[in-house]
Amino acid sequence: MQIRQDMNKIFYLTAQHQHSASRRSLLGTIAAALLCTASLPALAASDAQLPGKGVSVIPVKSALIEESFQTQLVVKALEKLGYEVKPVEELEYPLAHVAVARGDATFMANHWNPHHSEFYKTAGGDAKLSRKGVYSAGAVQGYMIDKKTADQYQITNLGQLKDPKLAKLFDTDGDGKANLIGASAGWGGEAVIDHQLDTFGLRATVNYTQGNYPALIADTLTRFKQGKPVLYYAWTPYWLSNVLQQGKDVIWLQVPFSAMPGLQTGTDTKLANGKNYGFPLNNEYIVANKSWVEKHPAAAKLFEIMQLPIGDISMQNRLMHEGQNKPADVERHVNSWIKAHQKTFDGWLEQARAAAR
Repeated sequence: MQIRQDMNKIFYLTAQHQHSASRRSLLGTIAAALLCTASLPALAASDAQLPGKGVSVIPVKSALIEESFQTQLVVKALEKLGYEVKPVEELEYPLAHVAVARGDATFMANHWNPHHSEFYKTAGGDAKLSRKGVYSAGAVQGYMIDKKTADQYQITNLGQLKDPKLAKLFDTDGDGKANLIGASAGWGGEAVIDHQLDTFGLRATVNYTQGNYPALIADTLTRFKQGKPVLYYAWTPYWLSNVLQQGKDVIWLQVPFSAMPGLQTGTDTKLANGKNYGFPLNNEYIVANKSWVEKHPAAAKLFEIMQLPIGDISMQNRLMHEGQNKPADVERHVNSWIKAHQKTFDGWLEQARAAAR
């Protein structure tokens, strides 16, 4: 009997021990599950803050260092969203559009419309490229001469340079013709200038001088400082507009009539102020690979809503012209701009994150 009681006691204690162990195991499992569940919102919040995590981006721009500021501002925003942004590739505009359309690059922040409309169409247009939201608005282009010469000889229109005597004032190489410093080969303005020199009958008195535009403009600025007449193609935003100021140092020349080539044939280039400088107002866009942005809504929304005042670009470009033109300088300029516009910048990021949810 005693043996049976002892055996029953042993069975009871063993069962109690097994139940207790099982209970401890179950409680541990529940606790672990609760901990995991509690951590899920934090993980989800982290992922929501970085919708671009693990996604590579390849920016592209032209060789103009003055386009670095606009590009790097977009890069900073993408990085804040978690995207892995590769070093910026440099290609001239026609090839840059093609690279983005093919997916060899992800975006370019310096597409001008309608200035680059031919490049956009040739690369595949809306079927291959995404172009939504104006990044920077109201860029002016045209022909400029120094105000001293304009006032002295009453020159207000490019067509007046059909007169050999007036054209000779801007001769820099001794051949008797005016030297018009123009857009570099491959730029959108190249085709316009060529077309207008033909259409306005100026080939006999005006030479289109091409080459490295920044270097040619540096020479032009030297001539201006020496008190010599200058004639050049210009646009905003560019540092030159902050150095040679419209109405004070130089003036825009009007053109005889609107005359645009290619896809822009028939475009009226007269501005709201009634002046006609030969080019329509342009807006800058962030152009991206269409299939890529369809897969990445956060970046798509960012490209659509970012806005940068054209005057801010010109001011930064002037700093570069004055020597602050190293990559570290540009990064400092971008960081300073973000700090001064933190609420705006953060707002872009929040809208981009919301688009990805």
